[in-house]
Amino acid sequence: MKKLFLYPLALTSFLFFSCDDDDNSPETQNEITTPTEYVFERDGVSTVSFSGQTTRIQMAEEMIPAFFEPSTSTVESLNAMYTHEEGANNFSNNTLNSSGKNIKSKVATSIDFFASNTVESAQIQQDFETFIAGQVNEVFPAWNSVAEPGVPGQIAEGTTPRYINAKGLEYDQAFVKGLLGALMTDQMLNNYFSTAVLDAGQNIENNTNEVTEEGKAYTTMEHKWDEAYGYIFGNAPDAANPLFSLGEDDNYLNKYLGRQAGDPDFEEAPQRVFDAFALGRAAIVAKDYELRDGQIEIIRKEISEMIGIRAVYYLQIAKIGFNNGDIGAALHDLSEGYGFVYSLRFTRNPDTNAPNFSSEEVDGYLTQMLESSDHGLWDISFETLDELSNAIAARFDFTVEEANN
Repeated sequence: MKKLFLYPLALTSFLFFSCDDDDNSPETQNEITTPTEYVFERDGVSTVSFSGQTTRIQMAEEMIPAFFEPSTSTVESLNAMYTHEEGANNFSNNTLNSSGKNIKSKVATSIDFFASNTVESAQIQQDFETFIAGQVNEVFPAWNSVAEPGVPGQIAEGTTPRYINAKGLEYDQAFVKGLLGALMTDQMLNNYFSTAVLDAGQNIENNTNEVTEEGKAYTTMEHKWDEAYGYIFGNAPDAANPLFSLGEDDNYLNKYLGRQAGDPDFEEAPQRVFDAFALGRAAIVAKDYELRDGQIEIIRKEISEMIGIRAVYYLQIAKIGFNNGDIGAALHDLSEGYGFVYSLRFTRNPDTNAPNFSSEEVDGYLTQMLESSDHGLWDISFETLDELSNAIAARFDFTVEEANN
């Protein structure tokens, strides 16, 4: 039996033989080990590249504090960060300013979910501009006022001020948690992992024959896989070993995969995600496309489930805030929950290759959150929170109780 082992540092291989115990006849079989580091090389040169994903994560990171600068941020300046044009001075980082990339152009644009659904794509892109406009036009004017039902302003969560609209929603949380789905998740699960992207044109033939992109060390298929990897690990200080800093590298997918590591019910999820990325990449190098596709299914399941878990968690944990009289904490949790519910639209069922939730279902959930009571999140009923939590958990392999722990 011939076995091929791929090692992570140089991804070199060696072969050895053993004999079948039954008939002593040699058989040939390829076995690919899971790399312990995300390091892949060709002729001594790294083939890993995801700079575009790192750039967009860093742009999204810089937008977060801008939501808390009522004296300087405007609708125009925030939208300029969102729709950045090359050379515009929108960020504190000159590398970002000189980039021709921006956030909006990749929001809800996956080839599988939105290439033929441009109307919904445009609406989703507009939603983030609506969150921006709400922050500037509704929340900024009431920045130093005390919020109350039907009145925007600030409310305390312990010693931390939170800034909410009249219905108790923090627009910054809707923006960040919504972008986690509409940008990072959609691009990873529904674009770069799509066979229409990975296997487009001559990609399979070129990868099999190790035909690299012009002037690059990587094949197109290798690069597309790395770009998916970049949307969750691309801002890590050591992207080859990203689990060491997991949860600290950005406020998007990385942060919440890190939260899984601290929950006994889901603590193995981060390792499964990293292993699937590393093994899938090794499978591409070894030209094993069936093994590659198996790792895609794992990542789609884990990332989609993570978003569902966080949505249910925040809907449930808000009840504790209400019961303790900490309305600021409850509204903050519900605002995070709102963003994660928004992101359910971009999750994917690996068994059906369809979205776990339709746009109509997600819109219905969001409407329930803000419109099922007179003052939106301020007086949302526990029955509504439980109804939404049960509906979400039913689409995944976790219970409301597990998500709530």
